[in-house]
Order: sequence, then structure tokens, then C-alpha cells
Amino acid sequence: MNKLQIFIVSDSVGETGELVAKAAVSQFRPGLQDTSLKRFPHIETFDHIKEIVQLAKLERAMIVFTLVQKNMRSTLLKACAHAGVRSIDLLGPLMDTIESDLNEIPFEEPGLVRKLDEDYFKKIEAIEFAVKYDDGRDPRGLLMADIVLVGVSRTSKTPLSQYLAHKRYKVANVPLVPEVEPPEELFKVNPEKCFGLVISPDKLNSIRKERLIALGLNNDASYAKLDRIKQEIVHFDKVVSRIGCQVIDVTNRAVEETANVILNKIQ
Repeated sequence: MNKLQIFIVSDSVGETGELVAKAAVSQFRPGLQDTSLKRFPHIETFDHIKEIVQLAKLERAMIVFTLVQKNMRSTLLKACAHAGVRSIDLLGPLMDTIESDLNEIPFEEPGLVRKLDEDYFKKIEAIEFAVKYDDGRDPRGLLMADIVLVGVSRTSKTPLSQYLAHKRYKVANVPLVPEVEPPEELFKVNPEKCFGLVISPDKLNSIRKERLIALGLNNDASYAKLDRIKQEIVHFDKVVSRIGCQVIDVTNRAVEETANVILNKIQ
């Protein structure tokens, strides 16, 4: 069986080129036996290209490359043709076609797809974090969070946590109830990343009544009474004073507005 040598040349990490090469080779050699794949990442100069082509000529290797800059692709193709080295351009033809179709100039910036993937997975991780540590379910999350929200019931803690998670921030939130002692971890959180959400008693009274009606319950329950709400807000004031965190009035603010206030403060 003939030995197969493939050099994978990239201006980023070379994962794409290696995956495509493996996919093609596996159709002939499922276990990649007698096959050598050598990756050359972060190739950014013409000198590097010339050195790799000369090495490929010596080792009788073919070159598979993913280079986003047109002049680098052109240089590599010419050097390979001059040295008699077989080469396969994986990105160039597709990029040229897209450029012609869109009538737009490509950025030619290496590693953009990798940045996109990293950004996506950070967002997913933050969303999962917000779900896991929502509503004080696990106080351990408070010390791992980028942002901690505290407030009485119906102050938009959960939707705000999810909105900030989509901005790639890990958010935990804790509901404050007079009958329940806040978790110890809450008082170990850096006050600069903790935000208390407060709302006017009248507005909260209206929101809670609507919530009870939506649940098919009597809107005259203690949960929605002004006296009870004022009692909860007094408790809230004591807790946030002890934490030393900033307080944001969310009475007439949309979730997006509150999020922007928080992001401006932490940035």
C-alpha cells in the first residue's frame, strides 16, 4: 500500500482542512493507515509558504490548504506549480463564487468561523447557567455568576437573567421573602456585580393581581395585598443594604432598559 502524505496549511488552526482531508482519505483508508497528516497552522508570510512547499517536495506530500487571503492562496498555488507539488484549495473557489454572487469583498480575516463558534457556545453556556441558578435554586451559583440579581417576586428577575444570558453573561437570581433567610453565599458576592431590583408597591400590586387571575386564583390573596408587598420591600431594603449592592428601580422600565443599565455599570 502506497504511503500518503498530506500537509494541511492554514492561516488559522487548520481544523477545517484536517477534517476535510480525513473525510476524503477515510473513503480509501477507513483507519487512515499508511497516511500521514501534518498540520501547519497560523501561516501568515510568503516565506512560510515557500518553506512548506519545499518540504512537501522533499517528502513527496500533497498540500491541502485553507487560506482566506487571496494573495496567499495565489502565492501557494504558484509555488506548488513551480515545484511540482500537488495542491488542493478548499476555500478559494467557494469564496470566489460567493464574492461574485454577493458582489461584496470578503474580510479575509483568519479564524472568523472559530470566533463565531466560541461566541455561540458561550451564549449557550450562559443560558444553561441562568436556567440552573434561577430563582435561588442552588446558592453555589451565586459565587460563579457574572451578575447576581435580587428582588421580591415579580420584579422580572427571570426574564432579565435570560436576556443577559443572551449577551453571554452568567446570571443567578435570588427571590427575597421575609420568612426565608437569604443564602449565606449572597453576602459573599462582590457587591459590584450584584443588583437589587425594586418596584413601586402600587405597580407590584397590579402585576401580582394579574398574575393570580392568570393562574385562575383569587386576586385578593395575601400575595397581592399592599400591606404584604410593603413588608416584602422593607425586607428587600434590609438585605440589599447588608450586601451593599446597587439598586435599580424597574417600575417603568422594560427588561431591555434594565439590562442596559446593568451592562453600563459593570462595563
